[in-house]
Amino acid sequence: MAPRFERTPAARGPVVRGVADGCFAVAGERYDALLLTPERAAGWDSPVLADLEAAHVAPLLALDPAPEFLILGTGPNMAFPPRAFVQEMEARGIGVEAMDSRAAARTWGILRSEERWIVAALLPI
Repeated sequence: MAPRFERTPAARGPVVRGVADGCFAVAGERYDALLLTPERAAGWDSPVLADLEAAHVAPLLALDPAPEFLILGTGPNMAFPPRAFVQEMEARGIGVEAMDSRAAARTWGILRSEERWIVAALLPI
């Protein structure tokens, strides 16, 4: 007898459907920069990476329960966020996974399909 495969439902919440023309597509909307929680997506008036502070991602930090970690899309290329930002996130018990913003959008989809309780901040491409 052949094995039977069942499709499991995708995680609820926002899904980045694509990246085109330097924008992220989510639920029919286009965003230059984006904040994501398991519950919603919102446009983001993002700073340049070197100026990133916890206050810039405050809506993500208000999530209850706190997220497992923050996926940080650093723009068109992988770059390291300011050490003070990472230390502040770690002090809150939130790890930071930095990668270029396209990779971050893909990673968001994979981890949310596993129903991980995470957040993401994607800087413009």
